[in-house]
Amino acid sequence: MSEVKGLLVMDVDSTLVQEEVIDLLGEEAGVGQKVAEITERAMRGELDFRQALNERVATLKGLPESIFDKVYARIHFNKGAKELVDELHARGFKVGLVSGGFHETVDRLAVEAGIDYVKANHLEVVDGVLTGKVYGDIVTKDVKVAKLKDWAVENGLELSQTIAMGDGANDL
Repeated sequence: MSEVKGLLVMDVDSTLVQEEVIDLLGEEAGVGQKVAEITERAMRGELDFRQALNERVATLKGLPESIFDKVYARIHFNKGAKELVDELHARGFKVGLVSGGFHETVDRLAVEAGIDYVKANHLEVVDGVLTGKVYGDIVTKDVKVAKLKDWAVENGLELSQTIAMGDGANDL
């Protein structure tokens, strides 16, 4: 096994991909404008991320689990994103995703782009229907920092050998 030379950890929504997946889910639920407004306020740091996530997810209650396939078809990688991952791998880097988004879409994006690590939120589904709740640890900015540090240690890297990339207050 060759030595890992560095680590890039990035956000997903509006960073790896063009869209905010929670907004797409909101559109499918018929509450797109409300969800987008909450997202925008959270991105500006006006709302606590955990509170904003719970508010947005509550609007999704009752959606069928099949919504993930529908939404995934509407997601587009940002220009050059996959090429960046490939180039970093060629240079001995590992790449991780830490997302306030959801494993239900982030895991698929990670496979498609060849990502090494993933940490995201989980939407609760019971009998094939979204409950409007998340379960497990909520990915906050503190969790994002912790994952970057964990993955750096796992690969014998100093923090100076890492890059963090994101687009909102939850990525600071």
